[in-house]
Amino acid sequence: MSLFRKKSLSDLLAQAADSEKGLKRTLGAGSLVALGIGAIIGAGLFVRTAAAAGQAAGPGVTLSFIVAAIGCAFAGLCYAEFAAMIPIAGSAYAYSYVTMGELVAWIIGWALIMEYALGAATVSIAWSEYLNRLLDGGIPYQWCHSPLESFTDASGVHHQGIINIPALFILLLLTLLLIKGTQESAIVNAVIVFIKVAIVVIFIIVGWQFIKPENHTPYLIPANTPPVIDNGGKVIADYSGWNKHGWGGILGGAAIVFFAFIGFDAVSTAAQEAKNPKRDMPIGILGSLVVCTILYILFGHVLTGVASWKDFVDPAKGREASVAYAISTYMHGYGWLATSVTVAILAGFSSVILVMLMGQSRVFYTMSTDGLLPKAFSELHPKFRTPYKSNIILFIFVGLFAGFVPESMAGNLTSFGTLLAFVLVSVGVPILRVKAPNIERPFKTPLAPLVAFLGAAICILMIIGLDKDTLLSALGWMIIGLIVYFAYSKKNSKLKA
Repeated sequence: MSLFRKKSLSDLLAQAADSEKGLKRTLGAGSLVALGIGAIIGAGLFVRTAAAAGQAAGPGVTLSFIVAAIGCAFAGLCYAEFAAMIPIAGSAYAYSYVTMGELVAWIIGWALIMEYALGAATVSIAWSEYLNRLLDGGIPYQWCHSPLESFTDASGVHHQGIINIPALFILLLLTLLLIKGTQESAIVNAVIVFIKVAIVVIFIIVGWQFIKPENHTPYLIPANTPPVIDNGGKVIADYSGWNKHGWGGILGGAAIVFFAFIGFDAVSTAAQEAKNPKRDMPIGILGSLVVCTILYILFGHVLTGVASWKDFVDPAKGREASVAYAISTYMHGYGWLATSVTVAILAGFSSVILVMLMGQSRVFYTMSTDGLLPKAFSELHPKFRTPYKSNIILFIFVGLFAGFVPESMAGNLTSFGTLLAFVLVSVGVPILRVKAPNIERPFKTPLAPLVAFLGAAICILMIIGLDKDTLLSALGWMIIGLIVYFAYSKKNSKLKA
């Protein structure tokens, strides 16, 4: 069965060990934890928290974070085993190639485009929203929104988006930084991570005294909650679906905020650039996940306590730039904090985009070296030894989504790609335990295969919790991927018989 031909584990390990021809090994454990936090704390926290509260979970968004974190913890343990054992840049794609064969590897590689590329697009859109907030709405609506977005203001004037120019600007700037080098990118990321974690902690400490208990009652959205309609008569929130209220809403909210956790697996894409991957990869993956989960739960509790979840239903009101909105509206006397939060969040979003773009280019790099993508994706810059052509192509692709697709659509597709990757990585651990029991495993997933099974099961449940439009869009994306595979990749694979 040539569709399921597998890459030799020994070949993969030899490729990872070839430091002369490949990517530079410049990252230590601290840099990897910072990369994880850099990718995790971003749009998922500052934008998707409010979106999940307003669309499905209400104040129970804290429970949504817990559900998502449990799924991530199980998957993270599986990622840590693979990343320490196979320090290669391809992440879930490379692991699947060894355990389940080429077709499955291609499917997950294609899904990772949704995770990293659309993740970068989603956060760049959020970056644009916060920049506009900082400028007090100084950017005209049409130049900072997708043509698929529109709204009617209180005076009855209709606004229609054309292109999101600020999102394209930040993507270009960070692409140029990535082309310059991984170490330089890691240093910039570490500085940004320190700033944004400090701001999150300050918001939690200061905001705690402004929590109103009535905002947390009821804790779950009631089943009989009527739909919300904007000034133009457009329905912007409907709570009739099973995953839009009550405990079902907690699962629906978990599927939305799951986007917030994609950073820790992005650490695994840097495995080929880690100085000591056997020790440092588990620390980077699990360390960043633990730190961010604690901050997320506290942050969600404070945000929905300071402002009612109903404030986050309408994007034109509180959901865009939700933290600054909550501070300026309900935390009187802390206007300076709203401004500093916005500035810090802009910097923080930049680090998320940086890690997502880096992760995607490294997946492309590995797929290209396997022959499944054109050679241009694996060509390294003669001086910087970075996959510069891949970065340029990725900027064009991501820019199309950032400039012309709404944040909610790109964000939910990102969650689908992440969840699918987590499912296959979780399944891959027990498979490789059976097929290669004697290989050195510097880190072993505890209680396998139970942990692997639970990780896959919870992630599948969260996929089901995504809305119908997202699932149909994801299905269409995967069909396109299969067409590309059979038209190009299968014939050009280096494992071709």
